[in-house]
Amino acid sequence: MKIVIPDEYQDAIERLPCYALLDDHDVTRYREPARDFEDLVQRLYPAEAIVAIRERVTFDRKLIERLPNLKLIALVGRNATTIDYAACTEHGVTVSRGKSNSPHSPAELTVALMMASRRNIVIEAERMRRGEWPYTLSHRLHGSTLGIFGLGNIGALVAKAGAGLGMNVLVWGQETSAKRALEAGYAVAPNKAALFEQSDVLSLHVRVKPDTAGIVRPEDLARMKPTALIVNTSRAELIAPGALLTALRAGRPGYAAVDVYEEEPVMNGDHPFLSMPNVICTPHLGWAEWDNFDLYYAEAFDQIDAFAKGLPMRLANPEVKPR
Repeated sequence: MKIVIPDEYQDAIERLPCYALLDDHDVTRYREPARDFEDLVQRLYPAEAIVAIRERVTFDRKLIERLPNLKLIALVGRNATTIDYAACTEHGVTVSRGKSNSPHSPAELTVALMMASRRNIVIEAERMRRGEWPYTLSHRLHGSTLGIFGLGNIGALVAKAGAGLGMNVLVWGQETSAKRALEAGYAVAPNKAALFEQSDVLSLHVRVKPDTAGIVRPEDLARMKPTALIVNTSRAELIAPGALLTALRAGRPGYAAVDVYEEEPVMNGDHPFLSMPNVICTPHLGWAEWDNFDLYYAEAFDQIDAFAKGLPMRLANPEVKPR
């Protein structure tokens, strides 16, 4: 099959053990994002199968209708919010999904960002590189309050790490989050306002859905302490558009650590957060490590092989009649 892998930013797939699964196929990879829609169509037009890396490409009806050769979209991961499944089904495009959910990598990055921000690691490392001395004072984690917005698989690992560092864990979210918090011995905030008011570090771990997009409002951020840190390694869309930038400029919260953005990739330093010394930015690294990549891509490549051989698959649109 002719396979296209768009937006392979890390340029690492060929070095994964699972890449051998595509030895019998014609593979084209693109590292840089398409310039515009027409460039994207030109890149994807020959593809019989596309490996969809997270939400990097929006497969809406307009795009699907321009890809007459497309038979399969193989998701890297279990779900994607940027695929028009109805359009795929109508045009005979099978969409397969992964099966794994590995929370460890994003949880590790979340904890790393917490520590880097609270202890001024990035600022001080750069100052020392420039030969500057003495150093600034930072905020310790021990004894402070770690707010967890959504105690799912990732949030639970972050909470456990925080508790291990001597932080007081405070949870708010759906009923399942409250139940898990009580079972783990964590405090449960009486409401969302209390979570934002009391947290010294607040970490977001909520799935983006129609009812959670923009769930963090300007008034929530305004409740945070001037010394507080908000960490977002989940999705930028959880925060109302522009709200975090406005809040940081107003001084509540005082700090942010961000791994996700409304428009990705962020190229040429073109984001206001990058000029703010109280913000640490990383380029969506939450899932980007070797073991995780090999796990997720192996599942996507295996689905391509299954499709080519007519074997059973994990279908996101089981009602499809394949081209």
